[in-house]
Amino acid sequence: MRFPDLSPPDTRTARALDVALCTFAILALELGLIRWIGGQIRIVAYFANLILLAAFLGMGLGVGLGRRRPAMVHAALPALAALAGVLAFARPLGLTNLQFPDPSIFLWGADAAPTTWRFLAVSGFVVALFWAVVAIFAFVAAPLGRLLDQLPVLRAYSADIAGSLLGIVAVTLVSALGASPWEWMALGVLPVLWFTRTRLSLVSAVGALALAGFSGRGAFFSPYNRIDLRPLGAVAPGGDGLRRDWMLFVNRDYHQRILGLSRERAAGGQDTLGFVRAVYELPFRFLPDGRSALVVGAGAGNDAAAGLRAGYASITAVEIDPTILDLGRLLHPEDPYGDARVRTVNDDARAYFERHPGEAFDVVVYGLVDSHVMFSAMSSLRLDNYVYTVEGIRAGWQHVREGGLLAISFSTFAGPWIEQRLLRTIREATGRTPLLVRHGMDHGALFVVGPATVPAWLEGSVVRDATIDESVRMPTDDWPFLYLRPGTVPYGYLTVLLIIGLTATFAIRRVYGGEGGAGAAGGPFDWPMFLMGAAFMLLQTRMVTELSLLFGSTWIVNACVFGGVLTMVLLANLWVSKRMPEKIGPWFIPLLASIVLTYAIGAGTLNAFDIGTRGVLGGALFALPIGFAGVIVATLLVRSRSLATALGANLLGAVFGGIMEYSSMFLGLRFVAALAFVCYVGAWASLRRAAV
Repeated sequence: MRFPDLSPPDTRTARALDVALCTFAILALELGLIRWIGGQIRIVAYFANLILLAAFLGMGLGVGLGRRRPAMVHAALPALAALAGVLAFARPLGLTNLQFPDPSIFLWGADAAPTTWRFLAVSGFVVALFWAVVAIFAFVAAPLGRLLDQLPVLRAYSADIAGSLLGIVAVTLVSALGASPWEWMALGVLPVLWFTRTRLSLVSAVGALALAGFSGRGAFFSPYNRIDLRPLGAVAPGGDGLRRDWMLFVNRDYHQRILGLSRERAAGGQDTLGFVRAVYELPFRFLPDGRSALVVGAGAGNDAAAGLRAGYASITAVEIDPTILDLGRLLHPEDPYGDARVRTVNDDARAYFERHPGEAFDVVVYGLVDSHVMFSAMSSLRLDNYVYTVEGIRAGWQHVREGGLLAISFSTFAGPWIEQRLLRTIREATGRTPLLVRHGMDHGALFVVGPATVPAWLEGSVVRDATIDESVRMPTDDWPFLYLRPGTVPYGYLTVLLIIGLTATFAIRRVYGGEGGAGAAGGPFDWPMFLMGAAFMLLQTRMVTELSLLFGSTWIVNACVFGGVLTMVLLANLWVSKRMPEKIGPWFIPLLASIVLTYAIGAGTLNAFDIGTRGVLGGALFALPIGFAGVIVATLLVRSRSLATALGANLLGAVFGGIMEYSSMFLGLRFVAALAFVCYVGAWASLRRAAV
């Protein structure tokens, strides 16, 4: 049943603009906080979609509570300023490198003593941070509670989606320009001031932005990373003050060094430099007659410089982070990226392999690729996960000419299990057991496939025909969790997610009154919309991860995917506004069929096609279920007794979908599609019981 709309047309337009402005602010704040918190408190960056879930939960609760308490919005900016204070001073507060005593995930404080007190304290902090973010988004979303019920349903929902879409465009633009935290946050803070024009809000906004600026002082910001530089040693007499040795930190963690290792300098009596020089040159010296090389994870240029010193005539250097490439051009003492023999490519390594199927090199070198960052807020994967799968290494091996060599550098600091995992994965990908060189630089090892000529000084560090533990699970495109330690249960993840799930359920029942109840939002809880939201989040997660196989794990790809999803939802709204279905049930049949299709085919299968065909087929494959689901959701919203209640339930369902996404760590990414299928079947069954 639709309520009559008696508002004058000009008032409806103003309210639609308010809805769009509010959702724009929510989207901008969401993406800004995901980046800012992950860079200031490192544990959050390895907790995947924690901040995203908090934003969805906060928005869902805010929509419900805002119908009675729209003045909650006045608390939004003071709450944000309080959180900004914690983030700006995270390092002196001891929060930046907080370690989680969970041995299952490498880089998650694997060296921390897993005491009960430490576990409880850190778990409590993560949950408290989660709910602090929930509160902020509940306050920001409060105006939507009334606005959504004061507009025609599809107009309100379209304004909601349009605001989010514009938010993605704005964040993408500022990311491309290398914006810093205060600029990300300003995109979300300034629209909130429109809804809360109080002196306290203005002071809080200024304070939050000032703290964000303070936290980012002295750093560079790429579309992926916060990058800090620290000089190594003194400037050489008469040398360039910029072209010197540097240590580069990504998101507060050590990432790489920028080193001048010229023959003259390495021969100047510094034994350590001579060793480092030799290690960097190993992949090229193993094949003395090599002339062409491909370096992926090229960083600031150390590997490319090594190839030039070894006499290679052509080097292609692939690096995903454009700012690190620029810093290499500006700072590297040997200036390898300024050499005509080096071609730099700003791209994801896996995407480069797939886009250039005909290229072959004498040597393909994997630098120490370690992203330290998620490729998207939508999943529990890191930027480099798909580089080290069986399929990813096989794609690299296909670029090695006959008689050539594949060399993969990797830090084995995590322990023997990561070494075993890589040995087994490389053997599966290439059909050969790799030569293992445990050189120890940066806790690293070199895995070599091909006719390597090993120098005498290195013989003591070489393992030939290594024994491989066949029980260690290999990362694949369906299970790309390289850093998940075998034989352990991630109880840190499970404990925090359990607490969040239980507390979120309690909050939902308080706001929405539970099934058949009448909470603050008024009316019964909308279970079909809840299940549709959970399925949509799972489906979108799979879409993001799968399409990264087609086009690479770059920020442009993620922006296009999110924008494409919202565009499909808008088109579904337009369809329903023109031709609203009389019955919803039949739309579930093509929806479920399209999910079965994505499960059976998968984006990785499409890599056999050229990039244009791949884009068309991949886009269509994942657009179909989004479109069918969009038609169903738009129709349910039109028929709902309260748009705010229905949309709130949909957002809260997305939270639980995000929690269920973690099951992919055990069962693989295709299982995410199976869960989405089950949720959609549950929504259909619920509607059939209600005879909708």
